[in-house]
Amino acid sequence: MRRIKLDRIDRRILRNLLTDGRITNVELARRVGISAPPCLRRVRALEEAGVIRGYHAELAPEALGYVVTVFAQVGLASQADADLKAFERLVATWSEVREAYMLAGETDFLLKIVAPDWDSYQRFLSDKLTSAPNVSHVKSSLMLHLSKSSPGIPIPEHSTAPEEKPEARRQPKATVTTS
Repeated sequence: MRRIKLDRIDRRILRNLLTDGRITNVELARRVGISAPPCLRRVRALEEAGVIRGYHAELAPEALGYVVTVFAQVGLASQADADLKAFERLVATWSEVREAYMLAGETDFLLKIVAPDWDSYQRFLSDKLTSAPNVSHVKSSLMLHLSKSSPGIPIPEHSTAPEEKPEARRQPKATVTTS
């Protein structure tokens, strides 16, 4: 996806929708300082451009009986493209897996898994995950407490494109290495 150039109003719209996806167009327009018709046109343009992918309700897992959250680091025996895609397709069928990330480095996939209790997670682990084709090892980490959950991405007040910020051309003060 190509990067979309957003102006100040677009960024205000996105920040407001991140905070409250059920906001009415009239209220959204009021908050961002424009009238309702151009606000609606901008929201639709952001949707059509793929900047806004959708809207959803944020549910409380514990209120619905999901009190266990586990992050599983999965290593595969083969990283051939066909094997990676096959694992992704399989993971997509497991409702317990709420998020799945393919990683570079020692771990091939990081899965966020929810379960009603520890025994349910253990059954998922043995019946589905570790018995899946190509899975060589799984390292589970139980979530103790959610410290922060911010949907989406940070939307700055002003553009952060390097070509618009002279200080972005300066040398970094720290070096970050990823594996």
